[in-house]
Amino acid sequence: MCAARSIVLIGFMGTGKSSVGKILENQSSLDRFDTDEMISSKFSMPIQEIFSKYGEEKFREAEMEALRSLAGKQSAIIVTGGGIVTKAENVDLLRELGTVVWLDGDYETLRARIDRLGDRPLLQTPDPPASLSELLEARNPLYRNAADIRVDISQKTSEEIAELILRNIRNFPIGE
Repeated sequence: MCAARSIVLIGFMGTGKSSVGKILENQSSLDRFDTDEMISSKFSMPIQEIFSKYGEEKFREAEMEALRSLAGKQSAIIVTGGGIVTKAENVDLLRELGTVVWLDGDYETLRARIDRLGDRPLLQTPDPPASLSELLEARNPLYRNAADIRVDISQKTSEEIAELILRNIRNFPIGE
């Protein structure tokens, strides 16, 4: 485990990265930066609209810019989008930023959460369950490769997940 400045959350859509990030922000007194929020603010539109209007590649470029803008900043909670690990340069940036925590869940848990949340751009396909399976199969090795710590989110609340993360990151320089 690296001696990290920040806690960086990665994981598939529906794993609760945003919710857990907000709880970690409150519990650690660190600032929170959410790359999806940063991108949405930059474009002045929701993520789904960015995907629709500009495409995934433009979104991924903006995602990389958002990560780069966080380099050299103070310790923070950094929440990322589910596809951030699809670019090798992003993985390098994530590791430079801090301890990378992979929020992982089984297919059934993720599908139930995503069905409740709806409107995920990459699942707007004729067969969303098949698309979900394919994306998970493609991304899980990328998350595994990028992560310092893996936390199983299945059957856990966001509060329990945040507690597990803080317990797993020993000697984390809170507030520095």
